[in-house]
Amino acid sequence: MRVDTPFRVSSVQIVEGGTLPESMVYEGFGCTGGNQSPQLSWTGEPIETRSYAITMFDPDAPTGVGWWHWLVFNLPNDTHTLPQGVGNPLVNQLPSGVQQGYTDFGSNGYGGACPPVGDPPHRYVITIYALDVESLPAGAEATGAKLAFLMQEHILAKAEITGQYGR
Repeated sequence: MRVDTPFRVSSVQIVEGGTLPESMVYEGFGCTGGNQSPQLSWTGEPIETRSYAITMFDPDAPTGVGWWHWLVFNLPNDTHTLPQGVGNPLVNQLPSGVQQGYTDFGSNGYGGACPPVGDPPHRYVITIYALDVESLPAGAEATGAKLAFLMQEHILAKAEITGQYGR
């Protein structure tokens, strides 16, 4: 008999609800962080999982529609961890075939936390999606909206971890 475990994500850099470390803060827009994507690990995915997608989203950004900080998709189903800094597209440490989408910073790859000065701390929600397809029909041009649309009928489960940051 199979015992289902909850789909969970964890990180050595992020404590649920805690303040993000400077290593995860953007380098630019007046922010001077390390701009490194966090280490992530996940377990308990559904047995039918064929691939994963990862997003980092700021629902508190003063845009009316939030801010996409990171979009990763077409991660193979045997992937269960990503090292810190893997979101840097110049280093290209992601498995072959994995794509990083176009963030609201106007570039591909990870873009760290950088809320406006004086705003209350913003929430940064990292979500791992377990998908029932091996790949999504998109490339590096994919925006957060496009990725959400392409994933909508393929999400088996999702796991989230949220940190916050203010300045």
